[in-house]
Amino acid sequence: MVYITRKAHFTAAHRLHNPNFSDEWNKETFGGCNHINWHGHNYDLEITIAGTPHPDTGFVMDLAVLKTIIKTAILDKCDHRNLNMDVDFMEGIMPTTENMCIAFWKELQKELPTDVKLYKVFVRETLNNSAEYLGE
Repeated sequence: MVYITRKAHFTAAHRLHNPNFSDEWNKETFGGCNHINWHGHNYDLEITIAGTPHPDTGFVMDLAVLKTIIKTAILDKCDHRNLNMDVDFMEGIMPTTENMCIAFWKELQKELPTDVKLYKVFVRETLNNSAEYLGE
């Protein structure tokens, strides 16, 4: 099994707020990420797939094709958007880095060819904060 990774970057706004709890609880729990007027991040995204290199090309997958899938499934929908309000597949989901990994996985899984396996979705929110998801 060979693993290949494609990196991408996008910028988006979000707010961490659980309406089931008080404003005080949300401020205490989410700190600056609960700012009423949103806040943004410059996200780094890494998508790793696994497979066997094709005997004719030596590719697990053509990285240009993977780049296009990432662009249409994730970047076109998230870049310069409000994750809480503008992204259909994030509707009703708290836009934490952890939840973004899972949501991105689900979106990418729909688009990838069946002969490759989605291995990992990694999202870096800040230089100090990131999450990765390896599937169920």
